[in-house]
Amino acid sequence: MEIKIVSIEKPEAINFILGQAHFIKTVEDLHETLVTSVPGIKFGLAFCEASGKCLVRTSGTDDAMLALATKNALAVGAGHSFILFLAEGFYPVNVLNAVKNVPEVAHVFCATANPTQVLVAETEQGRGILGVIDGSAPQGVEDAAEVDWRKGFLRMIGYKL
Repeated sequence: MEIKIVSIEKPEAINFILGQAHFIKTVEDLHETLVTSVPGIKFGLAFCEASGKCLVRTSGTDDAMLALATKNALAVGAGHSFILFLAEGFYPVNVLNAVKNVPEVAHVFCATANPTQVLVAETEQGRGILGVIDGSAPQGVEDAAEVDWRKGFLRMIGYKL
């Protein structure tokens, strides 16, 4: 077995969701879930089929996000993994629970805009995702001023009252 590190390539402001599912139907079900959860959502989705033709199956509403999803799915190359890129202005917080509730979705590894590395194990059979490194390690613990900043920021952007 060999462990590889695959860096997700994307523009800084773009969010993505990386997960694992179990059936080719995942592509259409995730597409339907996204367009019914957020009207006008722009996204690209790629799913690595793990049997049969073993193709990367794709769907989406935005050509640039679809190209990103396809490129990164090929780089990760793990069976039954999916990667979903959300265009700028769309966020995982608005779709994550709906994505997790799709019956084929078995696991979500991350939902982030951070620089991300995917730890991939490769054997003679294929590839599997061991986990992810999402962003950077903590640099300390927030103090009272940072608590105030966090609370103010969340209210300023409309996520808390």
